[in-house]
Amino acid sequence: MISRVLVPMDESEMAERALRFALEAHPDAEIIVVHVVGQPSSMMGSAAGLALADDTEEEAEEQASDLFERAREIAAESGVEIETEVMAGHPARAVADASEGFDVVVIGSHSGSIADRLLVGNVAEKIVRGSAAPVTVVR
Repeated sequence: MISRVLVPMDESEMAERALRFALEAHPDAEIIVVHVVGQPSSMMGSAAGLALADDTEEEAEEQASDLFERAREIAAESGVEIETEVMAGHPARAVADASEGFDVVVIGSHSGSIADRLLVGNVAEKIVRGSAAPVTVVR
């Protein structure tokens, strides 16, 4: 029986599809939505704000607030409450590391633009390879 589901999310439509799938496929499970912000670095887009912030934890929460609000709206459509958590680091590595405490990870098949995928690599594929829990990839 699936009791804990990890759903990594970014701002993509595929991430929203993954959450909807998790809510439908595992209606009785505890669903935890995570958003991974890049490790602080002055060279990385949104992570630059994180690196320059006085309180990096607070800044990470702020960066994830709109995404988590959207995730809660999606869950509310199914009459479910979800938990949310911000993680820092490389997305694939952070999710794979967190997967150990879950029965399944549900992820979108891709996110971002083609340029993002070429530059960063396929995060979903890296999670599938590195996850301690089974992974469901949603298209």
